[in-house]
Amino acid sequence: MAMKIIELKTYSPQYFEAIHQLCDQLTAGTYDLQEDYLQEIVEGDNCHLFLAVEGDEVLGMLSVCIYKAPTGYRAWVEDVVVMDTARGRGLGRTLMLHAVEFAQELGVDTLTLTSNPTRVAANKLYQSMELNQRETNVYQMVF
Repeated sequence: MAMKIIELKTYSPQYFEAIHQLCDQLTAGTYDLQEDYLQEIVEGDNCHLFLAVEGDEVLGMLSVCIYKAPTGYRAWVEDVVVMDTARGRGLGRTLMLHAVEFAQELGVDTLTLTSNPTRVAANKLYQSMELNQRETNVYQMVF
């Protein structure tokens, strides 16, 4: 069965556990994803959650968040992750190419993402896709 990319536009309990597992892999720990929170994300207007699926199995995901700022129309990629059992098959690249195409179709000015330097394979992927590393500082306040 061929792998395909789908956008989850309405909440479906069938995908919740897989998305939860992917979040755990991404955060290297136990992430407390709540069903109502996921429903709010997928049914909102600004965040688009894409899943790489093969049959009924979710193999990976990423989200593309869209927003307008005074300096331009932006897309921000978040939560790029492939199931550890499916890595090495090019799914990360396929997801990212889908995100790029999606952003271009919307007419955004820039597509941005951050990646932890310890995620060596992910950083190599982004560089191979001609995403330019910016010289900037990222600041965060956790509440």
